[in-house]
Amino acid sequence: MMQGLTANSADKEIHIDDFEILRTIGEGTFGKVKLAWHILTGTQVALKVVKKRHQSFSSVQALFRDVCGMKALNHPNIVKLLGVIDTEETFFVVMEYLSGGDMYRYLKTHGRMTEVEARGLFRQLLSALQHCHQRGIVHRDLKPMNLLFDSNMNIKLTDFGLSNKCDDTGQLDTICGTAPYAAPELLLGQRYSGPAVDVWSLGVVLYTMVTGSQPFVGKDFQELQKQILQGRYPIPPYLSLEIRDLLQKMIALNPSDRGTLPDLMRHPWVNVGQKEPLQPPCEEDLEVTMVRTLGLTCDQIQDTGTGSVSSMKPKVGVSIITVKPFSSGDLSGSELEPSPSPVVSSLQTRWLYQRKKCAAAGRPAGRAEDR
Repeated sequence: MMQGLTANSADKEIHIDDFEILRTIGEGTFGKVKLAWHILTGTQVALKVVKKRHQSFSSVQALFRDVCGMKALNHPNIVKLLGVIDTEETFFVVMEYLSGGDMYRYLKTHGRMTEVEARGLFRQLLSALQHCHQRGIVHRDLKPMNLLFDSNMNIKLTDFGLSNKCDDTGQLDTICGTAPYAAPELLLGQRYSGPAVDVWSLGVVLYTMVTGSQPFVGKDFQELQKQILQGRYPIPPYLSLEIRDLLQKMIALNPSDRGTLPDLMRHPWVNVGQKEPLQPPCEEDLEVTMVRTLGLTCDQIQDTGTGSVSSMKPKVGVSIITVKPFSSGDLSGSELEPSPSPVVSSLQTRWLYQRKKCAAAGRPAGRAEDR
């Protein structure tokens, strides 16, 4: 019998053909992340295994945002969503596997990067974030743990669980993110510009890359908040004048004083050794990207009849949700509303909708995030 993707439950096992789980490689907000083989192509993939009965309503929303965020984006430096498999008890999110670990572990093991080493990675991150903002999506949780490396040490942005739709003029009010990387307006509970918050966090990430430490530290949250609101941070003498100027354009207390991403892409430090300023890459067709990631041919994709990750033949009743191009407008505050038509590009499932109806009726389902 073909080995399949397996999830143990209290009373039964679920098998789905075409995947073989190898081992656990991490554990996140929603559950364990597994390394698995895609048997059809011999390609390794990462699987988020989410047990539905263990999720609060707010966790469901965060998972949904994570999937929608990845689904709306197509960039070489953003982790690719390959598909979603929804069974009765378990939700499997299939993503490309990255073997290089995350930036947090890299810095902990190797120490700070030189400016030359950091520049190439920062250019990749800038380009990825610019792609997000062009699609109307703000990340809101930029930090080294959410920056992964592939086998060639290219950077990949991941974890869109706190992302939301926003443009340069829109305002958000959800307090979220990771405190040492959070902008001051977030900590003050003010309404804020999503892109400006991402720029602040981007500056903190760059500082961490080239110093091996965070610009703002405190023995507790109150002391950390005080340091951030003062906006003062140490400048090591080995940092060049150019990178100091770049940091000041990102880590600025007043959001209106921060540079925009196009400004940062034209900064001299970013473009040292380059003939032209950094430009956003041309978007690649999503189906072509999936073919390259999984090593499939176009004929193999067509043979499935669905355009999904593979010709999966479930042994239990499941819903296969395939990845199709989708507009940034689908990632909004009403993202859990039922779709007007039963197309697979909608990630609305009965499970998600029932949990929302329970919350609306006053039954326990967790706290819904605002905007």
